[in-house]
Amino acid sequence: MTLKTKIIAEDGKQDLLITREFDLPLDLLFRAYVEPDLVAQWMGTNVLKLDNRNHGSWQFETTDAQGNVVFRANGVIHEFVPNRKITRTFEIETTSFPVQLEFLEFESLSDHTSKLTMQIVFKSVAHRDQMLQLPFAQGLNMAHNRLQNLVSPLN
Repeated sequence: MTLKTKIIAEDGKQDLLITREFDLPLDLLFRAYVEPDLVAQWMGTNVLKLDNRNHGSWQFETTDAQGNVVFRANGVIHEFVPNRKITRTFEIETTSFPVQLEFLEFESLSDHTSKLTMQIVFKSVAHRDQMLQLPFAQGLNMAHNRLQNLVSPLN
């Protein structure tokens, strides 16, 4: 199965370039990233906070069936331009993994299609490579597929 979300990791660099084209108009793709109910559904997590504005912040948490926290992440939103871009930090609270910087850019390709480009900058090449050893690509593809399927009926 071909992965629709493409991840480019150049040797010796401490960033990832991620692209995905969606069969969604730009405004729906952007909504999927900024509306807490939609984010919770396609990411499969609880949205504890999502303050979409310059200098805002966010916090997500995933729990197991017994209510134990298995994943908690947070960050600061440094730049927020509706339907264009979000620049934010990403920190996983339950690990010693360092903070990442994420640049999300949203682009209209046609009235019914759009593109997300993400650049994720890691503290080091080693940290980036550590992330790539996890099932990161498969997980991101699955999440983006859920996003597409969830938001399509809203069109």
